[in-house]
Amino acid sequence: MRCNKAAAVLLPQATPGRSLAEVAPSWLDAAHRTVRLPRQKPATETRASFSGALGGRRFEAHPSVRDDGTIAWWLVDDTDHQLVRDALHLERERTAFLAKASSALLSSLNLGRCMEVTARMAAESLADAALVIAPTRGQRMPVVTCLRGGVPSLAHETADPNDVPGLGEALRGFPPVPSRWIDPSTAPRWMVPEGFGPVGSMVITPLPGHGVPAGALVLLRRARSGAFTEEEEVFAQLFAARAGAAMSAARLYAEQTAITEVLTRELLPPALHQVSGVDFAGGYRPSADHERVGGDFYDVHPAPVEGEASLVALGDVCGKGLEAAVLTGKIRSTLHALLPLADDHQRMLSLLNTALLDSRHARFATLVLASAVRRGSGVDLRLTSAGHPPPLIVRADGTVEEADTHGTLVGAIHEVSAHTAAVTLAPGECCVLYTDGITEAKGGPMGGVLFGDERLRRALSTCASMPAEGIVEHVQMLAAQWVGERHHDDMAVVVIAAPRTHHLSAVNGHTRGRFTG
Repeated sequence: MRCNKAAAVLLPQATPGRSLAEVAPSWLDAAHRTVRLPRQKPATETRASFSGALGGRRFEAHPSVRDDGTIAWWLVDDTDHQLVRDALHLERERTAFLAKASSALLSSLNLGRCMEVTARMAAESLADAALVIAPTRGQRMPVVTCLRGGVPSLAHETADPNDVPGLGEALRGFPPVPSRWIDPSTAPRWMVPEGFGPVGSMVITPLPGHGVPAGALVLLRRARSGAFTEEEEVFAQLFAARAGAAMSAARLYAEQTAITEVLTRELLPPALHQVSGVDFAGGYRPSADHERVGGDFYDVHPAPVEGEASLVALGDVCGKGLEAAVLTGKIRSTLHALLPLADDHQRMLSLLNTALLDSRHARFATLVLASAVRRGSGVDLRLTSAGHPPPLIVRADGTVEEADTHGTLVGAIHEVSAHTAAVTLAPGECCVLYTDGITEAKGGPMGGVLFGDERLRRALSTCASMPAEGIVEHVQMLAAQWVGERHHDDMAVVVIAAPRTHHLSAVNGHTRGRFTG
């Protein structure tokens, strides 16, 4: 064989008379044996190309047939191009991995699930084993451990994170300590999975959250797997940033859910039965299916002394949703503080109006107050409306009357006034308090007709002598059927009834009734 000066540098043993197999790497000799060209084919380069390592570099080899039938090989140094291609391929793989990680992590707002996904993906692609450590809860650290190809497992360790170099700092959100500064032999037993063997390299990086650290990610490699490179540590930090954001979001969601549950628990309707011989029943339907509280509310405050009146308050705050619920909470709290003045509806409304104006809420509310007391076999009522639809009285013969009460809404102007009506309910008769979400509900066959006052009165006229709970359910059912799946305002209804038989009990048997919507 013969070669030019450049080739002679690569193949110093190449001398005339020696075969390619004696002086060339095996991949080039195998390529030479593969090329088979017809003898009559003119000298030209073939389309075939081969590649391999030679002298620590990577070359492409291209064959061409000479006029005398021999084959000439042209070697092209492709090392730099190959490095670029490898780097591009690696970057694409890492980008795809980060995208997959983001999708998997953000698909759940459960903290435990996020920790498991983080540990599993890190063990699959970044290390031989991974640990996700959440901030300490009391004396115990939640730790999720996963071996490559294994299933994540949760444990609660009582160890001090400051005993592990870099772990205490990571849990406090400080920048990671380079792995070359961490002696893997210092890894405590609880950090090394059973059967893992000697730790060859360890990376500890923080999981950054939204304002507070979300935890720490620990990557372990066996001694035979080699140490982490600086590039791999940087990539681990990119992954940790996504994992930390997902874990932080899950923790915030869990905290907000817990707070919401606690606050909402007091706002959900109790089961209203009898208070001091008076039947009470209530129902509420929010303006949207995903909302549990809104701008309609009602409260039942049992009389502190037998023979005195129980106070009922039903109202409608301008607007709906959480902002309206905040104001309903203020109104409820204020009315509860004013219970010693329950006999004077006008004064209660005036003081409530002053409190709302002082709070600088840009909302107002309509309200109706009802004082109910058992007198013999009937129930005496005092009804006061503050800009609210007047209550309806359902007599035993089905006649529906409108209570003669009216007044100024609260929270809008400095002076409010109201007229109180006195009504007596005979056994089997009732008083219905409701919000305009029922009468102004749009629906029907054409979808744009109001439920209206007259339709409500006709519905109540068929409810004579029905139990209070049955009347509430009947009104709610008719309103729900009228609106169908269409949008509607908050709906609330309370029924005060004089029972046919006399039973003394409290709301839920022993507590005062209270609900807000």
